[in-house]
Amino acid sequence: MVEFRTRPDGTKYPLTPPKGGGGAKALVAAVAIMAAVGAGGGALSLGGAGAAGSGAVADALPGNLADDVVDSLPGRNLEARKAEGKKSAKRGKTDETFSRFKLKKLKQAAKHELECLISSTGKIREYLAKHRCTSLHRELYAVGDGRGNAAVISIARVGFPLKGDAEGCEKVEKVQGNGDITPLGGALLGLVHLRFSGHHFQSRIDGKTMVVAETETATGHVDNATLDALADVSVWLPRL
Repeated sequence: MVEFRTRPDGTKYPLTPPKGGGGAKALVAAVAIMAAVGAGGGALSLGGAGAAGSGAVADALPGNLADDVVDSLPGRNLEARKAEGKKSAKRGKTDETFSRFKLKKLKQAAKHELECLISSTGKIREYLAKHRCTSLHRELYAVGDGRGNAAVISIARVGFPLKGDAEGCEKVEKVQGNGDITPLGGALLGLVHLRFSGHHFQSRIDGKTMVVAETETATGHVDNATLDALADVSVWLPRL
């Protein structure tokens, strides 16, 4: 819910929250809504999940119904999984990173471009118009628990001539409502209705590059804490 403050003259104004960690865009992942209403009782949280998810979205991820995912950290809580996942990501071990969350990689896609402006919105676009980027590399991963619950991870890497330019862009990017580096469309993974809400977001600076990760539920149910943890870890994944 948006919080409002009152000015001395009695008029009200909304506070602008940071992305992630409780901030919310107006857009909601339509796929996630459909899954939350129509899925069975299973849900992916730290302990595990039951069978969940069906229909066109589940059909796009057929490898997610085999019930074949091995938990590489049985009995561990989310903080421990996130810490170990970050270590695996920093070592460049993508599959191992996902296994820390009792997930497996289902699909992936990547696109490299030299132009950033066309793939940005709002104040991010305004910033990029004044501070040219040198490259844009965007990635998508679909990951699942083998029991019908799946998430999609978007990673965008924006290169700049100077580290200060990357840091400036990150400051703009972190504010809810300032626009975004547009994630690759879910259609690349067969998830045509997927939209990223910005609720589950993380960013970091890697030299002269700004790295941004966003996550959403694709089918079934993945709890918010797990989506947040996946975003936190995914900014450390190696480039696809």
